[in-house]
Amino acid sequence: MFIVIFGRPACPFCVRAEALAEQLQNAGAIEGYRYVDIVEEGISKADMAKTIGKPVHTVPQIFADQTHIGGFTEFNQYVTDHQLLSEAAQ
Repeated sequence: MFIVIFGRPACPFCVRAEALAEQLQNAGAIEGYRYVDIVEEGISKADMAKTIGKPVHTVPQIFADQTHIGGFTEFNQYVTDHQLLSEAAQ
């Protein structure tokens, strides 16, 4: 599984999402991740809304293998629901 995180500078939830993705990668639970700085890349929330198919009001916006997961809270729940960290530890 490959994770893509769309975030912006100084966003605490973006930092937490990237840290969780790093933890997953280090544990071998995912193949890797990419953090996309939407400000640096010139990506607007409207651009993301077109991709996701619904309005985007917050960042981060996170995808797992091109499937939209949601923000940090949904990503954290996804990791818990799929037991990604516990499986990697075994």
